[in-house]
Amino acid sequence: MAENKTVKVYLYTRFERLWHWLQALMIICLLITGFEIHGTYKLLGFETAVNVHNFLGLFWLGSFAFFAFWLVITGEWKQYIPTTRKLFDVMAYYAWGIFKGLDHPVQKSVGAKHNPLQRLAYLGISAMLLPAQMTTGLLYYLYNTLPGGFPLGILAMIHTLVAFLLLNFLVIHVYMTTTGHSIFSHIAGMLTGWEEIYDTTQLQDWETQATKKG
Repeated sequence: MAENKTVKVYLYTRFERLWHWLQALMIICLLITGFEIHGTYKLLGFETAVNVHNFLGLFWLGSFAFFAFWLVITGEWKQYIPTTRKLFDVMAYYAWGIFKGLDHPVQKSVGAKHNPLQRLAYLGISAMLLPAQMTTGLLYYLYNTLPGGFPLGILAMIHTLVAFLLLNFLVIHVYMTTTGHSIFSHIAGMLTGWEEIYDTTQLQDWETQATKKG
């Protein structure tokens, strides 16, 4: 086989793809309405922006809880367990190897959809940034009904800071989608579920990929 020949493997289920795009849409809309509430620009109008922001925030909270439940019952939570195996190889690849046209040191598989660096990033976002954003947003939403209350300025500062961090991740994430075998291969994978990998790569769960099309 040719060294750079690729094969397609079914990695992402319909639910995973739906959740990915739904969450992306919610985060983008929350960022747009949130920055309008802060007075950055005028688009929907303050009252409409607040109503949309509150609705999406509550919907995001509920759907994220459902997604966490799905991770537990399907065992997909294992995809986010951090590992240091080949972590520095991946970091070196993104630092300079990618600009030299080198192959990615860690290919995806059904049992390992994320490389070590992605695992750390996604775990940090899912276990820290998103809960922090949802908690501060909920406290902000319920501020007038909670006894005693919390320092509103601190809540607003944390909520805004995490929003900028999520925006930063979103920009990086969009850029990273262009670093596959072709500029749209990662995007195509999240649309169809099929991802290209090098057929010369030894995958531990290669035999199981054909049975995981649910």
